[in-house]
Amino acid sequence: MDATTARRNRWSFAVGTVGRDMVYSMMALFLIVYLTEVLDLDDATLWWVNGILLAARIFDAFTDIVMGGIIDNTRTRWGQFKPWIVAGMMSVALITILLFTDLGLRGPGYVALFAVVYIAWGLAWTMNDIGYWSMLPALTFDQRERERLGALAKVFATIGLFTIVVAIIPVTGMLGGDARAWQLFTIGAAAIMVLGQLVTLVGVREPQRTGAVEHTTVRDVARAIGLNDQLLWTALAMVLFLVGYNTTTSFGVYFFKYAYRDENMFSPFAAILGVAQLLGFALFPLLRKRFSRKRLFSIAMGLVGLGYLVFFFSPMDIVPIGIAGLLLFVGASFVIVLMTVFLTDCIEYGQWKLGHRNGAVTFALQPFINKIGGAVGTAIVGATLILTGINAARTPDDVTEAGLLGMRLMMMGFPMVLMLASYLIYLRFYRIDEAFHAEIVADLRARGQLADA
Repeated sequence: MDATTARRNRWSFAVGTVGRDMVYSMMALFLIVYLTEVLDLDDATLWWVNGILLAARIFDAFTDIVMGGIIDNTRTRWGQFKPWIVAGMMSVALITILLFTDLGLRGPGYVALFAVVYIAWGLAWTMNDIGYWSMLPALTFDQRERERLGALAKVFATIGLFTIVVAIIPVTGMLGGDARAWQLFTIGAAAIMVLGQLVTLVGVREPQRTGAVEHTTVRDVARAIGLNDQLLWTALAMVLFLVGYNTTTSFGVYFFKYAYRDENMFSPFAAILGVAQLLGFALFPLLRKRFSRKRLFSIAMGLVGLGYLVFFFSPMDIVPIGIAGLLLFVGASFVIVLMTVFLTDCIEYGQWKLGHRNGAVTFALQPFINKIGGAVGTAIVGATLILTGINAARTPDDVTEAGLLGMRLMMMGFPMVLMLASYLIYLRFYRIDEAFHAEIVADLRARGQLADA
């Protein structure tokens, strides 16, 4: 692939994630806020909804692996990935708008409708998400180019994520702060998703691979995951990290409303975090020139741990809280990129070990992991809100000191423990470093099993 095509693919692929992450951020971080603060669901209904969110996301996570097998077997005149990106894109846009539309139902009727629509959203997102991210390892076998692709995509994803995080409270407030305001905001986010995905669909030139196409069976799917030890350890480390990360970020609005006592400070704080994460993504290529992946991963996890400690012991002052956020999110940006490329390199490792390339199945573990992380994180937040009395509180003054401490422990202490466990698993079990991956690729090329057209 020539340099011009590689550059075009890199930017076209990255732009496609802006709107995707806007929509996903609304679902992962703010659907629970919409349900508790806008629709004002009672505790009994929220328990049911919390259970649906957890069960549906876990079910949906397993459908990612099935979708990976389907995409590995897909061959069309429009490519292997793009048909699924289109189908998922349109379905996600419409269903997301429906989820943020108040139809006036409450109680059992609302629970039943929510279950059906939320499950439909998950299936639609699976089509788009697996199609989109499975395209990345198909664009290049070069580790450095994969890092550039992954880092640039995460930059645009972060722009989308923090656009939502910064804008959603003030913009919906200006629109009236009611359910109709949230619906209008959602329509805007869905439109941006569609436009961004069109850039990817038109701009990315998917390379054709030489050699015979092997059909992926159910047995191949099971072997591609179950016998790829590096993939399993990577997945476990990622799940632990993302459960912690999603738990912390999902508490953001509640922390500033009930602990900090100024909900309006959430948006400027989120802007600080957005800048921090973008700074991390910008610094990543420079730091990779000086540090190995293992060293950089250790630095990143050290920053994350320090950020949590500063955050937990900070007084209710935006300066130390902001410093904690900077440390945490700069470190997290490095971890997110590194874990993405760790997962990508497991594709060649699996092919080298098992003799069969399952790119989409292997990379389906990324959205699988994201959904498990989001599901457990949201469930923790929902349960904490109920058990600490925050969901039933009319005002911040109605929340007890014990309730606030419970929220802080689940927002900061519990995630830090999970991330420490993630780091220890990586150190002990992950072994695909730069030199080993180069050996794997060279051996696959020598076998004639890895060749670009």
